[in-house]
Amino acid sequence: MQIELVTKQDFEAFKSELLQAITEYMHQKGGQQEKQWLRTKEVKAMLGISNGTLMNLRIKGLLKPSKIEGVYFYRLSEIKQLLDAGTTEE
Repeated sequence: MQIELVTKQDFEAFKSELLQAITEYMHQKGGQQEKQWLRTKEVKAMLGISNGTLMNLRIKGLLKPSKIEGVYFYRLSEIKQLLDAGTTEE
């Protein structure tokens, strides 16, 4: 079994790649107006995370969605802020 260490530089590189991928995705949408609110499925696809990871972000208060009739809606600007802040677990 090989052990790999993840450094702060690795996280910074990941953050940059993720921001670039999101920016490219948004540009590919062309002239379409950007959504302000995203459903759980859209957030998971955009960030490439699981249900559990998204739930942990909610529990920690890093994302504060609105819940309407059992459906979570996430503000796109809040997701961008979280990525810009470079929040990582230590």
